[in-house]
Amino acid sequence: MLVDVYRTENGDTWDLIAYKIYGNELHMHELMRANVNLIGVAIFDANIPIIVPKLEKSDFSTNSNLPPWKR
Repeated sequence: MLVDVYRTENGDTWDLIAYKIYGNELHMHELMRANVNLIGVAIFDANIPIIVPKLEKSDFSTNSNLPPWKR
């Protein structure tokens, strides 16, 4: 089984990693669930492997209250 892994940069946080990977910091909870062994880390040192779960297309739903150019 092939797993996507992100290697942290010094100073990364869960929300920053989620933004870098998924384009939205709100997906940090999915990262945290996939890496419960690192749940106590708030600010990462460099080169820590983070397992990156694949998200379903529905997880990237847009907010229909926003105008089209902001979705």
